[in-house]
Amino acid sequence: MTKLSGVKVALISLGCDKNRVDSEVMLGQLAGEACVFTPNLEEAEAIIVNTCGFLQDAVAEAREEIEKALEQKRTGLCCAVIITGCAAERYREEFAQNSEIDAILGVHEYGRIAEVMAVAFGDHGRTQFAPTSRVLSTPGHYAYFKIAEGCDKHCTYCTIPAIRGPYRSRTMESLLDEAAALAAQGVKELVIVAQDTTLYGTDIYGRQALHELLRELSQIDGIQWLRLLYCYPEHIYDGLIAEMVQNPKVLPYVDMPMQHASDKILKLMGRKSTQADLRATVAKLRDAIPGITLRTTLIAGFPGETKADFTDLCNFIQETQFDHLGVFAYSREEGTPADKLPGHLEGKTKEARKDRLMRLQQEISADKLLQKTGNVLEVLVEGSQDDVYYGRSPSDAPEIDGLVYIEGAQGLKSGDFVKVRITKSTEYDLIGELQ
Repeated sequence: MTKLSGVKVALISLGCDKNRVDSEVMLGQLAGEACVFTPNLEEAEAIIVNTCGFLQDAVAEAREEIEKALEQKRTGLCCAVIITGCAAERYREEFAQNSEIDAILGVHEYGRIAEVMAVAFGDHGRTQFAPTSRVLSTPGHYAYFKIAEGCDKHCTYCTIPAIRGPYRSRTMESLLDEAAALAAQGVKELVIVAQDTTLYGTDIYGRQALHELLRELSQIDGIQWLRLLYCYPEHIYDGLIAEMVQNPKVLPYVDMPMQHASDKILKLMGRKSTQADLRATVAKLRDAIPGITLRTTLIAGFPGETKADFTDLCNFIQETQFDHLGVFAYSREEGTPADKLPGHLEGKTKEARKDRLMRLQQEISADKLLQKTGNVLEVLVEGSQDDVYYGRSPSDAPEIDGLVYIEGAQGLKSGDFVKVRITKSTEYDLIGELQ
């Protein structure tokens, strides 16, 4: 029994799915200390804010959530507020000036969460826990699976290398142990993430080893879907494509963050691909894996983006016909090379261009989903809303893509795999009935 036994902890996880994995690791460590978790700040005796520091909007959100936590410390049961994550790393000196914050942990210090919690509650000498210990914040049938940390790319708009350091793959043995533990908990889908998943292994094995990892993961009983996010297009390689073709557990789904299509803007961004390279990669994937689902993300309004550059991007999107697409308006980040570039655009121009791209993609998505009418899809059930079950097909990543609504179904459970015949579609979702 320790001072942390029974302590009620609330954790606010902000930002990306990679951050969520870090949050789950911290929860796992605290679960080992017999902490109790609550989603309500009003009930919490300790509040952890795992921050995002990638964009200024995210930093503003982090500051807002930190202030909410501190307000609970001033007026409620809470007696410890701990700040972790990217904004904590990036703005450590600023947060350190606030005496109300009990501890600040950067992105390399998550293993100390039990220790600093114990100090805050007057206990010392905490046990260190294995990084595979996690408490999932996702539904129990899928989990984000982080295979590497950091980034070596130094794209001119990005703060991640400065915050999280160089690219560091986890060993295959540690990943397989974690995956087996997740499968034992009932996880059926691993959503594989890193700053660049396609570079997995290059730093520790001297080669791209993502295909080898996928092959080993697919041997684990209970794991049925393996989904790839954050595959940089310039690093997609033949061995990976071959594994996707041969391995039925690797979903025909690739997320490739391209950011732009104008050669001039790609160069200013510090990206390594040209538009011709991007087109060639898309063609290669579609030739090898007919029906593959392709997702990308773009930045609208990068410094120096002219109307001609933007038109070039629009034409590329119209011609390439991505299945899923997300767009960010360029955010000016202090300390990045892009911040010092000439030709920064007004906020309203950036937002208008973002909206134009999303309208364009909405039309593309509506047309693509309409073509799925009559098809029978495998669907992983997520839950129900207003007595209608919904789930995801192999074409839909959790939280960022669409859903499949199942009309007239009864008795389904989250985590079930079912066959659904598609009868209708909207701009982003499908509607069908059990086959």
